[in-house]
Amino acid sequence: MPAATRAPKPDRSPRNRVAGALLVAAAALAACDSKPPEAALIAKGREIFFNETFNGNGRTCGTCHREERNFAIDAAFIATLPKNDALFVAEFNPDLKQNFENPRLMREFGLILENLDGFDDLANKFTMRGVPHVLALRTSIASPQGPRTGWSGDGAPGDGSLRSFAIGAVIQHFTKTLNRVAAVDFRLPTDAELDALEAFQLSLGRQADLALPLPLRGTVAKRGQEIFLDNGLGKCNVCHGNAGANLAAGNNANFNTGVEDLPDQPARLTGEKVPRDDGFGRPGDGTFNTPPLVEAADTGPFFHNNAIETIEGAVAFYNGQAFNNSPSGKFLASTDPNGVGIRLDATQVVAVAAFLRVINALENIRQSLELLAQSEALGFFEGARAKPLLMRAVNETRDATAVLAGAGLHPQAVALLDESRKLIERAEHSLFSRRGLTREAIEVKEKARALLVEVRK
Repeated sequence: MPAATRAPKPDRSPRNRVAGALLVAAAALAACDSKPPEAALIAKGREIFFNETFNGNGRTCGTCHREERNFAIDAAFIATLPKNDALFVAEFNPDLKQNFENPRLMREFGLILENLDGFDDLANKFTMRGVPHVLALRTSIASPQGPRTGWSGDGAPGDGSLRSFAIGAVIQHFTKTLNRVAAVDFRLPTDAELDALEAFQLSLGRQADLALPLPLRGTVAKRGQEIFLDNGLGKCNVCHGNAGANLAAGNNANFNTGVEDLPDQPARLTGEKVPRDDGFGRPGDGTFNTPPLVEAADTGPFFHNNAIETIEGAVAFYNGQAFNNSPSGKFLASTDPNGVGIRLDATQVVAVAAFLRVINALENIRQSLELLAQSEALGFFEGARAKPLLMRAVNETRDATAVLAGAGLHPQAVALLDESRKLIERAEHSLFSRRGLTREAIEVKEKARALLVEVRK
């Protein structure tokens, strides 16, 4: 039996149960197997991510990190799922009915229950968090203190790496009962599976940060970029260098931005029990990880608690008392000659949000063009391999359209993107014209991109 599948003896003590599972996990992390070539490793990781239940309650990584929702999930998407979807296991598995999820908060706000500070008091030691996307991880998790994963940067008990994050996710979310006994309620990933999952996740989205400023064409988005980069006005680039997840110096970091101090958090308005989220560490220090912003506009709701629904609202948060009275807000104010943290007028908030919407749409376009090129390169008899690529390209195109249209940006580009989407859908269902329609969709999409940014050749 591989080291990763050996289980500690069952123990009725919650602390010992989880400690035992983590010892098994440590053995998995310590193992060293030979790795297949990168492309094969990524393909294996994709298969595990979406299909492997680890002998648990039926959930997979893809249960919460939905590819068609940019590897996240929200209440609107949840409302489309069938009653027997594994996401709702707490509603039909009696062993998970209490203290595993809060079905009301999941369905209404897309919040998932997390026991970040251990499993010894399930009724009281928990918090409710949104599902973070897993795009652009290659650019966003490195720090001098070690890897930063998840909303609070510590990922799961362990070293904060993607490998530990996967192990923690299985223990937290895949278990058949609240006993959480390895090899009984779930099996832990093998070292080879952890290799594959890590490779797949690191392959998602951008592999490098942007180099701002971009030669944008839109008037409002162009002004938003100026504000974003102005360390005396927007100050956004201080923490989100090049609209990524890193400080301008290039390392990921944690901050206390006061999100937990927002007065009317939607989940708490329901009267449901929502303990304060203490952030990084066990117990937490009140800080949360810096997420990348390129992917922000189509991966809302925003912040770890899904407190804000729109990208405009997320930008406006930094004008409020919760942020400006926070340690991070006070630090920014201390660096300003006028003692001001962030103070933007309404039109400036809209401009910054427009900039974030446009760079998000540009990333959607980049990814969809990459998928279309892969599809076009496949031969006549490889339609089955092309179909999933085209489906993903359709999703990216829809996202780009929605992100721009949601703020009335670039209507001509929106029309071209919609035309491109229709061509891709025709290609998806065409036997003889797939490659020709794909080429046409690429050309139309490149025209749309040229309306958003000057294309340098």
